[in-house]
This record gives sequence, C-alpha cells and structure tokens, in this order.
Amino acid sequence: MITLELAVADGLDAAPDRAGLEAAVAAVLAEAGIADDDETVVALDVRLIERAESADLNGRFRDKPYATNVLSFPADAALPGLHMLGDLAICMPVVADEAAAQGKTETAHLLHMVVHGTFHLLGYDHIGDDEAEIMEAAERRVMAHLGYADPYGATAAATPPG
Repeated sequence: MITLELAVADGLDAAPDRAGLEAAVAAVLAEAGIADDDETVVALDVRLIERAESADLNGRFRDKPYATNVLSFPADAALPGLHMLGDLAICMPVVADEAAAQGKTETAHLLHMVVHGTFHLLGYDHIGDDEAEIMEAAERRVMAHLGYADPYGATAAATPPG
C-alpha cells in the first residue's frame, strides 16, 4: 500500500490528482521490482513549492541557489510494515515553464517529476552516462505505462530534470 502525503505551499493554485500521483509512485515501485503488498506501507511526502522555497532548498542542500524542478530527500527508513522513501519538493512554476517549453501538459510534466524524483528516492541517479541511460529508460517505461509520451522525446528536449 502506498501512502502519499501531499502539501501545497501557500500561494500556489495547484490541485493535482492524488490518485494519479499515487499511480505514478506505484508504477515506479513496480519498475524497480518492489512489490506492492497489503502488509507493507510505502510512504513518501510530496510538497509542491514556489521558486523561492526551491531556490532556498537547492542552495542549502545542493549548493545551487536557484529554483529547480524537483528535489529528492531520501529517507530509506524501514520498520516492520513501513518503508519510508523520503520527500519530494516539486517547484510548480518551474514545472509549468518547462512543460510549456517542451510542449507537454503540466500534468504530464508533474507526473514525470514524481516519477523522476521517486527513482532518486530509490537510489537511481543520472550523474554518469551509464546511470542516466538506465534511469531514463526506466522513466520512459513508467511514463508509457501511465499512458504518457516519452518524457525525453523530441518535444521534451529542453531541460532534463534535476
């Protein structure tokens, strides 16, 4: 079972489909070979944020003082019956800008950021070329499973997720 806590920063007019976000996380877990069972709760927190908060978090934790699309904070804590993945901070103004530049809907790009960030919570990365190929291929499969186009396709070539 997946437990997703969703928080929206003051000032944002975002009302994402919680079921869609949970389906994205479930698809990532399935792709990563993590079984969804009734005995273990897989939990994560998703916070939709403004540019200033994103820049602050990115500066404090990555030494990059600018807003970015998604930040992942892995917890990787497991107790009997509970696996806490961690937290995702998704900057909605950046997501909106990138979606427009890439010719996507905001919903498609938001779901891609949830997929991308959840893979990071599971330990995937894209620093090296080999890692990037593995992670991006997994993201493509998950997005296709969810019914969305290749997030790295021709219309999505602008800015890779961070």
